[in-house]
Amino acid sequence: MPMKNLPLTVLACVLLATAAVPVTAAPAKAAKPAKAKTEAPAARVEIALAHQLGSVGAENLQRLVERYNGSQSGAEIKLVHAAEGEKPTVLNLVRRQDVLEAIAGKAAFKPLHEVMKEAKEAFKPEIISPDLRAGTTDEKGRFFALPVAYSTPVLFYNRNALRKAGLDPDQPPRTWMEVQQTADKLQDAGEKCPYTTSWPVWIHIDNVSALSGVPVATAKGELAFNALPQVKHIAMLATWHKAKFFRDFGRRNEADKHFLNGECAMITTDSWAHTGFREARGVELGVAPLPHHDDVFGGRQHTLADGASLWIGAGYKAPEYKAAARFVAWLLTPDVQVELARTYGQLPLTDGARSALKAQVQRDRDHTLDVAYASMKGWGSTHPLRIFGIDPVRLILDEELEAVWADSKPAKAALDTAVSRGNAVLSAKPALKKAIPF
Repeated sequence: MPMKNLPLTVLACVLLATAAVPVTAAPAKAAKPAKAKTEAPAARVEIALAHQLGSVGAENLQRLVERYNGSQSGAEIKLVHAAEGEKPTVLNLVRRQDVLEAIAGKAAFKPLHEVMKEAKEAFKPEIISPDLRAGTTDEKGRFFALPVAYSTPVLFYNRNALRKAGLDPDQPPRTWMEVQQTADKLQDAGEKCPYTTSWPVWIHIDNVSALSGVPVATAKGELAFNALPQVKHIAMLATWHKAKFFRDFGRRNEADKHFLNGECAMITTDSWAHTGFREARGVELGVAPLPHHDDVFGGRQHTLADGASLWIGAGYKAPEYKAAARFVAWLLTPDVQVELARTYGQLPLTDGARSALKAQVQRDRDHTLDVAYASMKGWGSTHPLRIFGIDPVRLILDEELEAVWADSKPAKAALDTAVSRGNAVLSAKPALKKAIPF
């Protein structure tokens, strides 16, 4: 258990008494003052937080950690860059694309609910939004990790660009067909990049499938994201690419900067990106739910939430776990949740933080939070299997989608190949396949 620095309170006071003695008596020796006992300050418990963030993300995380270190005296968190194959540190920030790998090797981690209970730190799992639990709870609903940076895909658009094209910026496209019609008019108005997307697999396979009510795998554990709705969607994007309605910039969030600098008029990306887009020059930001196909059975369903999560390594001492538990408790406080949401864009984990944040975003006229929650409809944690989270399968699918954009393979052939290759990879990795929540 980490100890607080103890103040030095020991004061040595020695009273020297002198008595009158005869002149002939030998002078009395002065008593030596007693040495003051000094209590050494208790050492702070030092724990590491491993991450795989880039330079900007690492700087943001460093500022958060420094704030925590300065808020208390019992522990100090130090950032380290995670190295592949090494034992997990006490705290580990796991990216969403690596969560299944963490679950497959969960023996290397200690469940969060156990850490909080043993450390006697207050932890009320019921306050964490049901939308934001994917990949962090077991079959009993207990948290084995903390969701810390979750978001959901939305459509951002430049209101100025829509006005220039003669469109009403208060009536953004709601369906994919309306996106096509909007892109056509934007192109006629001179836009070179009417529409782009970040995270193609996460948005156009995982979330479009969820919106359409179509599974990405069978109940028997076979990948199946090559059904008719998914094929039609990717084929549609292929025609847009040929018509230059859609421009592709990469597999991750490379497209964000092309919207940020005003080059692209519309983008589908994670909701957290609004923190950067708010400051974009020449961009009057608009936000709408991720578009849906209005011809699918059952109508529009919901989007998914996902993101980075905090895992606690196994094999450490009680004081280190106490320090980790206190950090988790601090992260869940409303003021910290609001700061994380306002500064970094992630969805607040608790209703209290969401309510506190709502007053601020209404003042700023930022509707991203409302749009994000309305998109999930309370079901952001359903469909626990996310193709984006199976890293080797995601890489395969990224390759196949790029072949479609390059017009070297039709949509159906690309998705059929991705499913076949993906199932072969999972068959060769039984531990990974076992971790997948089919």
